[in-house]
Amino acid sequence: MTTELFQVKFWGVRGSIPVSGPEFDRYGGNTSCIEIRCGQHRMIFDAGSGLREAGLSMIADGVSDVDLFFSHCHYDHIIGLPFFKAIYYPSINVTIWSGHLDGKMSTREMVEQFISPPWFPVKTDICQATMNFRDFHSGQVLSPHEGIMIKTFMLNHPGGAIGYRIEYQGRSVALIYDIEHNPGTYDPVSLEMMQGADLVVYDCTYNEDEMQRFKGFGHSTWEHGTELAKMAGAKRFALFHHAPSRTDEQLARMEEQAQAAFPEAFAARDNQTVEI
Repeated sequence: MTTELFQVKFWGVRGSIPVSGPEFDRYGGNTSCIEIRCGQHRMIFDAGSGLREAGLSMIADGVSDVDLFFSHCHYDHIIGLPFFKAIYYPSINVTIWSGHLDGKMSTREMVEQFISPPWFPVKTDICQATMNFRDFHSGQVLSPHEGIMIKTFMLNHPGGAIGYRIEYQGRSVALIYDIEHNPGTYDPVSLEMMQGADLVVYDCTYNEDEMQRFKGFGHSTWEHGTELAKMAGAKRFALFHHAPSRTDEQLARMEEQAQAAFPEAFAARDNQTVEI
């Protein structure tokens, strides 16, 4: 594997709850899980239901080291963690990072609550992988491996959520979800994260017509996201965190509308790979 590789793979692109059925075949029904490869290093962002398949793929590839970053710990972003096969293999090192609960709960405490009765039948002591836990605060710059820089930001979401900007070999990916925008205001945090990014992954749960009904839910729109991306000079824009009720036909129409506003926009799909 070349050290120049910078790749994004979407294992889960849905928000709120996993969905299934023929009307969701094209874009997929797994919740948030994104794998980013920087050279030989593999990093996972969020542990939604897509993490199960990501773990199976890593086991098949013989991966021995992985970093897992949480944006936050609402159900749709953690549901896959107990089914992440890597945490049960003694030959694998798993480093888990979080910062959204800085000062309130450590990463270790958070994970031990996810994987424990009565919510799960066993505790984390069943995990045979080498588990490392890393706490950080928003604004901190992380360096999980040499040559990889990850900038962290607090996003506007109930209970807080961390946005990540991953920089490697002069290229960058901005992960901006879950986030709610204020109508008529262009969030300076989002603009900073997007500035010149090669790929922006943005919370497009709603469209502007829906926002008034869901004010306070902590999500944004493709209309607002593409405006920000244009202002920031971003190169590509991925619609992400699709509403669970949004069918393939509806997402295809939303994708076309977004492309009319920002030609390099696309609606992310489960199992889609993007080279940066």
